[in-house]
Order: sequence, then C-alpha cells, then structure tokens
Amino acid sequence: MSRFGSRVAVIAAAVSALASAAALPATAASPVAAFGAIQYDSPGKDMRSNSSLNAEWVTVTTRTNKALDLNGWTLSDAERHVYRFHLKLGAGRTVKVHTGSGRDSASDVYWGSKAYVWNNDRDMATLRDARGRVVASKSWR
Repeated sequence: MSRFGSRVAVIAAAVSALASAAALPATAASPVAAFGAIQYDSPGKDMRSNSSLNAEWVTVTTRTNKALDLNGWTLSDAERHVYRFHLKLGAGRTVKVHTGSGRDSASDVYWGSKAYVWNNDRDMATLRDARGRVVASKSWR
C-alpha cells in the first residue's frame, strides 16, 4: 500500500470511529445516575389520597464514587410534569421520588402533586441534569 493509501485508510478509520461515538446516547459513555425501580401503578384503588399518591414513586441512584449534586436536575414524565431536585445524593446512594406530599429526607423526596403523575399503561421517566441534558430515561408499556 502506498503512503497516500495508508493515510487515507487511517483518516477513514478515524472518521468512522468519530461517527460511531457521536451516534451513542450521552448516557452510554459514563452514566452518573440511573433509574432503579419504578412503581408507576399505586397499589389498590386510585383514590388520590396522599398515601396512595406516595405509593407511586421512582428511584434514582448515583453511579459515582463521590456525592452527586442534583440541585437543578429534573425528573419528568411524557406529559412534561416536572419535579426539580434540591439535594446532594451520596456516592452509590438511592433516592425515592414520591408523587404526593411529605417531608424530604436523604432517601425520600416528595413531588407534592395532588394527582398521579405516572401513567399505568405507558409512560417515560426522564432525568435531566442542571443544563437540561438527558442523563437517563426509562419507559414502560
């Protein structure tokens, strides 16, 4: 192979690698947080009581070896109901986001909604960082 042919092959390989990397979602390379369990269908009758609303929840877990500042991060559903985080989450820790009202703690926070957020038949939970970039998403049918 000529010198020119070698250079073309190297450039083509580099362009191909860049194109492949650009096609990956932002969360695939090094996720800092992920969804765990999601209880989108509150057990029992849907009576809109606060305890029933709080039985609907989403868990978010850090995937870092140090605390993650979630201030300004958001959690939303497909209909664009939005919860804004106001906490730091420890390394490898999980927080449960309940739909109803309650007193926030290190492991449980409350959306404060008077209505159910998550659809039982299908929906998508999306976690965005403070800059609005999607960090994680999870859907169900």
